[in-house]
Amino acid sequence: MTPALVHHRHRTASPTAEQTARARDWAEIQERMLVPLYEAVYERLEIGPGTRVLGLGCGAGLALLLAAERGAVVHGVETDSARLELARERLLPEPERGARPWEARLTGDDPEERIPPEGEGPTLVTAFDALPGAEALARTVAGLERGTPVVLAGWGPSERCATAPALRVATRLAEPAAEPASGCAHWCGRDDLEDLARRAGLRLDGSGRVACPFGYAGMESAVRGLLSTGLYDPAVRATDEEQVLKELVEALHPYLRDDGTLWMPNLFRYVIARA
Repeated sequence: MTPALVHHRHRTASPTAEQTARARDWAEIQERMLVPLYEAVYERLEIGPGTRVLGLGCGAGLALLLAAERGAVVHGVETDSARLELARERLLPEPERGARPWEARLTGDDPEERIPPEGEGPTLVTAFDALPGAEALARTVAGLERGTPVVLAGWGPSERCATAPALRVATRLAEPAAEPASGCAHWCGRDDLEDLARRAGLRLDGSGRVACPFGYAGMESAVRGLLSTGLYDPAVRATDEEQVLKELVEALHPYLRDDGTLWMPNLFRYVIARA
């Protein structure tokens, strides 16, 4: 395995202490909630030795680590510098840090940059946590070999997600100051993932649903985990942190169990499309 993790070239500043702490909350609390999604996709596509995975928005690298443990060669692109550093700690021994030239071109900064066709490009592209826009996705997959699978994932219907009331706190408090792409949770309509794939020029080839329950050791852990997603940042800017925390705790309280833990069943969707 020779992993490579690529940082978006427009965001090279070192993360602040606050950003690093929140990235660790993401890595230690929240990221693991999507393991059932990662594993379901890898099992369905039979990921193993010979697979080259490109993770778009790879976070702190957990999905890539699981693919690497199956024998895949993994590459990641991440815009959050603090999460990227944690992914490097997980995946790259110090002497091996860095990226091959073609891997560095997978940030989508330049539409003219392409994945080389000589069998070196990824054999699987994933967007588990952060969905790119249709144009950015189209640029990224433009050089893929024909038939290469691209997996897009997102929340299922809000009525099937117990976390929905907590996420609506972020959306409601951010309005009307939040812009449409502010990072608030976007529930996937019945055909939203399919429409994104089509707009990017991909051919649909299947879909699935995966149960991803969010379980937390306590209220503090739940709050830290959800805040680490970044979804509440617009709400904090529009109101204040105290108000956001108050309403978030209220929204989480119905899921607090007698032993102090929280448990929230959720459903996630994924779509498999091909170049």
